Amino acid sequence: MPPTSTGGRRYHYLDNLKLLLIVLVVVHHASQPYGPADWWYFEGDDQEPLLGTLSMVSGAFRMALFFLISAFLIPPAFDGKGGRRFVADRFKRFVPPILVGFFVLVPVLMYAYYLNFRDLPPMGFLDYYTGVYLGMGDEPAGWTGPIWPDRQFAHLWFLQHLLCYVLLYAAWRWIADRFRPAGRDARRAAPRSTPQAVGTGAIVAFTAVIALATFALRVFYPVDQWVPMLEFIQTEPADMAQYGFFFLAGVLAYRRGWLEAIPARAGYAWLAVALVLSGAHFAAGGRLDALYAMGGFNAGNLLWSTVETTICVGLSVGLLVVFREWADRPNRLLTALAPLTFTVYVLHVPLVVGLQYAMAAVPVGAPAKFAVVSVAATVASFAAGWLVRKTPYLRRLI
Repeated sequence: MPPTSTGGRRYHYLDNLKLLLIVLVVVHHASQPYGPADWWYFEGDDQEPLLGTLSMVSGAFRMALFFLISAFLIPPAFDGKGGRRFVADRFKRFVPPILVGFFVLVPVLMYAYYLNFRDLPPMGFLDYYTGVYLGMGDEPAGWTGPIWPDRQFAHLWFLQHLLCYVLLYAAWRWIADRFRPAGRDARRAAPRSTPQAVGTGAIVAFTAVIALATFALRVFYPVDQWVPMLEFIQTEPADMAQYGFFFLAGVLAYRRGWLEAIPARAGYAWLAVALVLSGAHFAAGGRLDALYAMGGFNAGNLLWSTVETTICVGLSVGLLVVFREWADRPNRLLTALAPLTFTVYVLHVPLVVGLQYAMAAVPVGAPAKFAVVSVAATVASFAAGWLVRKTPYLRRLI
């Protein structure tokens, strides 16, 4: 996630928006033991329902917007480097941290979970690593999951999916170039000199298509059901429509100038809609959850897919406009932090979980633990990111 620039244009507002998103990622994971119902590497005793709502609202848009911004940078990078070098650079960027996470970072987290939150006989790390994490041993009686064996990519699924989308984009460009009319430049297709207008009808249609596709996927794959696509790519099918369409929108947004063409008034209106929906869930204190279903062919699934998608599109469009209008200027501190976004994403989960273990015995409630872990993990993650970028060997790996 390098600083966002294409040609002579530096998109300071996208750099600043990515910083907000990465902080939201850290905060989301800091809240996991204290409110959300889904599985996490540390289990807290005290729960605060509002943290579950915060996780739900943040999760509705955060990663989709990351995919859109990442996709926005792909066409100019491909044009500038050419297909072969572009793909090679992405492999060099994404594969090492994925492998470091899978073979080094995640096994430590899962081993700690095995010792502390499973009612199974203790074992040494090497035995756990080979027998339980890699799955070379037999599944223990009374195994509690969440999966067998324990091997997983944790939050690095995002890098796996981004790499897959990059390969699909490169394949499409290769095919398109093969059929491009003679005499036309095959490597460059610059953005329109006049941005293409983005109307309310187009945004509504985009929202409706994603909502219906999400509903259809969740009929068969409920929320929080993860599957190993191609036996390697960690995937939650329930969110695939959202991520795929947002990635496609990001690619097209560069060519057609959509990010510059969204009217400010429309952006503020969509933001207001999303904030009203989000605020209603906080005000309801979880009572709206009874209306929703996380999967199946039913009205609850359709309702939640629609509400979640509306929040996602509303917050994404709104934040893009707000940051474009108010945060598209250089700032010394933010400019220094922007290049750390990628490394913070890779490293933050072990730091978050370590702090959650450290806070376990502190006699305060879930909101206080969440606040401490959020702030401390954010600071520690950026500090670790800075240290990694200053260390040549680590910088090549992460």
